[in-house]
Amino acid sequence: MSLNKSLLSPILGLALGLLTSVSAFAVETNAADAAPVAAEAAVPKESMFQAGRAYIVRVSDRFADTVTGKSEELINRAMEVIGVRYRWDSELPQSGLDGSSFVGYVFKDKLGFLLPRKSTQMSRVGKPISREELQPGDLVFFNTMRLTFSHVGIYVGDNKFIHSPSKGTSVRVDDLGSLYWDKRFDGARRLDGSDNLDDAERQELLNEVKNLKRKSRSL
Repeated sequence: MSLNKSLLSPILGLALGLLTSVSAFAVETNAADAAPVAAEAAVPKESMFQAGRAYIVRVSDRFADTVTGKSEELINRAMEVIGVRYRWDSELPQSGLDGSSFVGYVFKDKLGFLLPRKSTQMSRVGKPISREELQPGDLVFFNTMRLTFSHVGIYVGDNKFIHSPSKGTSVRVDDLGSLYWDKRFDGARRLDGSDNLDDAERQELLNEVKNLKRKSRSL
């Protein structure tokens, strides 16, 4: 399949079409206490495909408004996961979350938006913004392994961001102005439906959408 190289909207539109056969689409919007809590209290007891939940990919030309309009809900959802331990290559809070899977989980769970798995790929989604333009819900990137865009978090406002830092730590809020993170800051992106992904990366996203469809059918 040949995929458009400049915008994410074609892949999102196709993904939406793949999911129309699912009988119910819903994104959980239960209110939750945004204060930091113990890990066990913060961890959801169900997987993302249980209890009637369904996850869809939204039409990209409305996604920017979705992030802006629901940034508080998005941040609250992220805060609920504070205390969940770091675990490499894990995608659910029950078992732990690494840096990029934490960001992907929050956006999928709260907005139904599917992001690429790797932080380097996430750095090519949306439009680049300056540090001065940061708003809650924007993605912030860091060079933590002598590799550009090797770590990602979600900006929460007041020069703070939430992320899953590294092995032996857990999801937490840090200050962009701290010496460690300030010197490693690598840029920021605002999700608006555009991207610079290549064809293979878009196909990977499409395959993930197909997996979501199969899993939701098995509910």
